[in-house]
Amino acid sequence: MTSRKPRILIVEDEPAIRNGLIDVFTFHGFAVDSAATGTAGLSLALRGGYALILLDVMLPGIDGFEICNRIRAADRIQPIILLTAKSHDEDIIQGLTLGADDYVTKPFSVAELGLRVNAVLRRAGFDDATPSIVLREGFMIDTRNLTAVRDGEKLTFTRREMDVLVYLYAHRERPVPREELLQKMWGYARAAEVETRTVDIHIAKLRRKIEPASAVPSTLLTVRGAGYRLVAA
Repeated sequence: MTSRKPRILIVEDEPAIRNGLIDVFTFHGFAVDSAATGTAGLSLALRGGYALILLDVMLPGIDGFEICNRIRAADRIQPIILLTAKSHDEDIIQGLTLGADDYVTKPFSVAELGLRVNAVLRRAGFDDATPSIVLREGFMIDTRNLTAVRDGEKLTFTRREMDVLVYLYAHRERPVPREELLQKMWGYARAAEVETRTVDIHIAKLRRKIEPASAVPSTLLTVRGAGYRLVAA
């Protein structure tokens, strides 16, 4: 999966899945902490220092959505992947809206999970060569600190939102296809075959933050049949 040895946290109440994940990630050189309940998982997560948290949604005590929400309140850049048996759009939207970087639907293969973990870790370790983005006069985004000021209002971004914005900015001369974003940002190997709202949700979240009027986009445009294009100063 990766030659690095980051520490990860696995919060999963099903013993077979939890122990299987511990074995897999330990074998691949990860340092692994684990928890079987939401309360224990939240306690470990808030200590920080994890390169990644694998977080089941359905947990005893505190569910994964609430844990994700509390982690984000304390740490905007902590990478989180949700593990969920729920495949309904509203559940996925809720998880991503709360700030999860990705989700994997059960049952999943080790190979699929490995690709998604690598993609999140790669993006989390991204050495941002674009320290700031000027979208329009008076609106500069600090990509390293994940902040911006718009009309006197301070904005904050998640690491994944910023990664998507930086990628669109770097390729602003053309529309970026949805499949390309899925491949580069989330590590989907066959993005054209994937049915997911992940990109749509992140685009909508970005528009609410960077557009003068998100209902009528003028900065982050949808190019019909071609993808998304960022229009910047």
